[in-house]
Amino acid sequence: MRRRRLLRKEEESARAVVDPAKARERVFQRAARLLAAKPRSVAELRERLSQGRGATKANVDEVIARLREYGYLDDAKFAQNYASLRVRERPIGRRRLERDLWLKKVDKQTAEVALDEVFAATPEEDLIDRAIAKRIRLRGRPKSREEARKLFDHLIRQGFAFELVSDKVHALLKSEVDEPGQ
Repeated sequence: MRRRRLLRKEEESARAVVDPAKARERVFQRAARLLAAKPRSVAELRERLSQGRGATKANVDEVIARLREYGYLDDAKFAQNYASLRVRERPIGRRRLERDLWLKKVDKQTAEVALDEVFAATPEEDLIDRAIAKRIRLRGRPKSREEARKLFDHLIRQGFAFELVSDKVHALLKSEVDEPGQ
């Protein structure tokens, strides 16, 4: 019994010693599969690759350098594409996108540049107007202070600036008072 355990441990240690070239290729193949599934930031990919088998820091760094060289990894392009896609899919504010990019491990400066470009093309005021119109379409115009507060909270959760949300909700309530027939 004891002899069998010793043999099993020797086999495991022999399997653990893998050819470095094969280990590097395995890490590269895993990176290709991860990137094929969805775009990722460099830090996000590095974290996922480090969890894999045979993934030493040197292997991961070498694979990431190779992917950058091929043009498959670029945080600036990733942040730009991610932010523009999210804004096209549904109206969300700058703060929410900043947080999402932070969760994707994109550095702050790269995220700021991408967000500046996205919000230059689609101003945040247009996005908040779309968000309000969608909410009104789904739930109707706010008829009470409670409903207006819920709309306000929803817009804040979507990442719009406090001042902008406040102005838009007050304008909506004021238009409701001015036009009581609707």
